[in-house]
Amino acid sequence: MDAYTGFAEVYDLFMDNIPYEKWADYIAGLLQEYGIGNGLVLDLGCGTGKLTRLLQDKGYDMIGVDVSGEMLGFAMEKNLDGRILYLQQDMRSFELYGTVGAVVSICDAMNYLTEYDDLVQVLTLVNNYLDPGGVFVFDMNTPYKYQEILGEQTIAENRDEGSFIWENYFDRETQINEYDLTLFVMESDGRYCKYEETHFQRAYDTETVKQAIREAGLELAAVYEACSRKEPGMKCERIYYVAREVRKTRPAVRIGN
Repeated sequence: MDAYTGFAEVYDLFMDNIPYEKWADYIAGLLQEYGIGNGLVLDLGCGTGKLTRLLQDKGYDMIGVDVSGEMLGFAMEKNLDGRILYLQQDMRSFELYGTVGAVVSICDAMNYLTEYDDLVQVLTLVNNYLDPGGVFVFDMNTPYKYQEILGEQTIAENRDEGSFIWENYFDRETQINEYDLTLFVMESDGRYCKYEETHFQRAYDTETVKQAIREAGLELAAVYEACSRKEPGMKCERIYYVAREVRKTRPAVRIGN
C-alpha cells in the first residue's frame, strides 16, 4: 500500500477539482442522521487532511490516519491550531487510544485494499474502535468506473507548479486497476524533479462489500449513489456505504444531535 510519495508534493494542486466541501456536507448529514452531531471522528486514509479539517470546522474532534508520511506532513503543516491528532499508520493495522463515535473514509481509500481479507480486517478494526451504535461511512469506486471510465485510459495535466501523466490498466480477471503515475514537480530552486509511482486499487461489487461488512460484525445501514440518497444505478461511479456497530452494549438513552 505504499503510495503518495512524490505525488504528495502536488496532490492538493491536482485534486482541486474534488468537491470536498460538498462531500463534507454530505458526510456530516449522514452522521447526524445516526445521532452523531459532535464528538470524536476518525478520518481513515486522511491524506493531506482536507476533509479532516472540514469536518473539524463542523464541530467534530478529528483524528486522521494515513500510511503516507509525506501526505501527513502536508496535513500537519495546515493543522494550525494543533487540535487534529494525526497518526501515521497502515489502515490494516491501525490502533487508537479509545473508541470514536464514527469513522469516515473517502476518495476511494478503501479500494486500495486489494485483498478481500484486508477489507474484512479493516472493517473489523473499525468495528472494534466504534462506540456503541457508532457508524462507518466510506466510499468506493465501482467496477463500472474502472471498466468503462478509467480502464486503459491515459490522463495528463500540465501546470506551472507541476505536471503528471496518469496511465490506467484494468485487469478484468483480478479486478485490479494499476495506476502508473509520472510526475514532474517544481522544486524551490525552479527546477523540475521527476517522480514515478505505481498504485493499485481493486474494484469490489456491492454484494462482496456487504459480505465483508457482515463478516466484520457490522450491520449495513445504507448504500447510496455518491452524495445522494438514491440507490446506486448500473452506471454509478462511486458508492457510499454506511455500516453500523451493533454488538456492543448500547446505552439506555443515546444523547446527540
